[in-house]
Amino acid sequence: MSQNKVDQYRRQFLAQASAVAGLSIAPGVILNTVHAKPADQAASDKNRWGLLIDANKCASNCNKCVTACHVENGVVPAGKINYKTDAQWIRKVKLTDRQTGHVQTIPMMCQHCANPPCVDVCPTNASMKREDGVVLVDKHACIGCRYCMMACPYNARSYIHEETTEQKYPRGKGTVESCTLCVHRIDDPNGPIDPACVEACNAEGHKANPF
Repeated sequence: MSQNKVDQYRRQFLAQASAVAGLSIAPGVILNTVHAKPADQAASDKNRWGLLIDANKCASNCNKCVTACHVENGVVPAGKINYKTDAQWIRKVKLTDRQTGHVQTIPMMCQHCANPPCVDVCPTNASMKREDGVVLVDKHACIGCRYCMMACPYNARSYIHEETTEQKYPRGKGTVESCTLCVHRIDDPNGPIDPACVEACNAEGHKANPF
């Protein structure tokens, strides 16, 4: 298949994904447009949540998704993040093709793996995967051993050194955390609502992050 046809297929897919109730994106893989579960029901394996990122649309000088994520989840105040010491639920990384020299930036966060290694190594079962695919950390069970940080191939988890405030998802000093896929938005009774990073990307006009 030529690159032009691949790009055309990608554009058609992204344009239709939000409007189609069931769409096959690969053999055995179906993308569904669904409604949030009722508040009194547990997460179900009938739908698996995920986030697509079109790297070709991700502007190298844009950090809107990072700021939106951290403000939405109370990680750090807007514009106040210290990238060397603060928790990062999402960060921008630069990739360089050594053969061609082509440089590209993409947002990096928890990938909510189908078989998350962070869950496998957790000694207290604090790291867990919901039935709908969202990977989370139970702050009440996390002992801060950081085994999950070492196991994560995406370096997507952070250890919390300071007291936390203004969070929408439970956070706590001495525990480990990462992107929750804005689970409070997924579970919103009137939702699901796009994660903050997707909302900010669309508002910026890049639309690199369809949910």
